[in-house]
Amino acid sequence: MNFIWDVTALANWIIGLVLLVAVYGFLFFMYAKIVKRTAGYVLISVSAAYMLITFLFALNYAFVIGAVLTGVGVTISLFTNLGDLRQFLANPFKSSHVKSSKLMVEKLYNREEFYKIIETAVINLSKTRTGAIITFERNTSLADVIKNGVLVNAPVTSELLTTIFYPGTRLHDGAVVIRDNMIVAASVFYTPTTKPFAGKYGSRHRAAIGISEISDAITVVVSEETGRISFAVSGQLETATQDTFARVFENYMDGVKEE
Repeated sequence: MNFIWDVTALANWIIGLVLLVAVYGFLFFMYAKIVKRTAGYVLISVSAAYMLITFLFALNYAFVIGAVLTGVGVTISLFTNLGDLRQFLANPFKSSHVKSSKLMVEKLYNREEFYKIIETAVINLSKTRTGAIITFERNTSLADVIKNGVLVNAPVTSELLTTIFYPGTRLHDGAVVIRDNMIVAASVFYTPTTKPFAGKYGSRHRAAIGISEISDAITVVVSEETGRISFAVSGQLETATQDTFARVFENYMDGVKEE
């Protein structure tokens, strides 16, 4: 062990420890917000212990090797969790474990009636193979996103939704954004996901996944080619049939499938 008890060496030693604690504290914070896996905490803990030991015993080469391996590991982890990283960067101080107060308070409108209206509209769109993308705002505000669309501010009705997406209408391109029981905006365009997916996904599906990567919104997509109904949630896509749509939609809206 190589200790030199002079003021300069002691100051450098203290600064090094503080930096080490700060770096690994930040890594723990990042993992808690982005990766959210137990294995990540274990690896970070082992790496922190290794770096501390090599630092205290002045094992410089081992310290550098550990730092390089830690950096590579963190880079790989963040790269494989790009969707969560985008959501974190969009709202870094949002708690993933605390619901917004608006979800804790009973809605003033009739939820069952609202769900039925959405079910009727989506099934009609599916049967007629009318392409559509409908986003339901939840905790994360989409106020900045809807600025590129057309403000509607009208109560949700199945007739209005099917009319908006009817081919040839001015608003049929882009997404409809719904807040509570109001259609806030139409013809809203999202930044599509860059995540690779097996199979063929069109612009609507990629846009739906893109908005789900940076918010907790639920987006329903109806394929123009097949009439297939899909849900984009948390960077993932789930397909539903006309028969199962109501149950899956209600589960998502009521938070049953939330982490």
